[in-house]
Amino acid sequence: MGKIVIAIDGYSGCGKSSTAKAVAKDLGYTYIDSGAMYRAATLHFLNSYLSPSNPHDVEKGLKDLEIEFHPNPDSGEQETYLNGLNVEKEIRTMRVSENVSNLAKEKEIRKVLVAQQKKLGKSKGVVMDGRDVGSVIFPDAELKVFMTADLETRAYRRQQELLAKGDLVDLEEIQKNLAERDQIDSTREEGPLIKVEDAVEIDTSNLNFAEQVAQIVDLAQQKINHTKDYASNH
Repeated sequence: MGKIVIAIDGYSGCGKSSTAKAVAKDLGYTYIDSGAMYRAATLHFLNSYLSPSNPHDVEKGLKDLEIEFHPNPDSGEQETYLNGLNVEKEIRTMRVSENVSNLAKEKEIRKVLVAQQKKLGKSKGVVMDGRDVGSVIFPDAELKVFMTADLETRAYRRQQELLAKGDLVDLEEIQKNLAERDQIDSTREEGPLIKVEDAVEIDTSNLNFAEQVAQIVDLAQQKINHTKDYASNH
């Protein structure tokens, strides 16, 4: 009782995914990894020898597609299940990486995965990040957060991420890429990036990771307490 849905939207390079994961862990909630869902669907199509661009194959492939998330009993890390089987390792392979973009752009597949995401949120106690979570997937979420940061900060953070992986990329090049992504995300036809009216905006330009997680957890606790109070009075 008292569990809520937390929707986190925002620009590229704000640290939405890592923040959402940490918030979910702090609250004991499920983190809905939309990227993992598209990867699991890709694996399903590849294993079934179906093409995501063929309407007949899409109809066939979507009939028996069930994606869930369960915590690993040893590590506590969340893992992806496809039709009851743990596919966490398989969905991270190059075979899947090379095919996921083609699948993710198909409207019918997106429609089904959005429906599954909505279903996962029905029992509450979930955190999800993306571009259209508060506007399309969970418009009734009790807590909606819109994360932002200035372009320079986001580019520097992305550069540090890449450096940690051994890639040295020019800061200007990263800024240009992020600005282009901002433009595409904000103007695309399917679920564009927008800040909904009831979202709390958090500018992470001058916040460290722990601070931004703490701020969202604090907002969540307020909403959870409000939900509990409401439930006990009705």
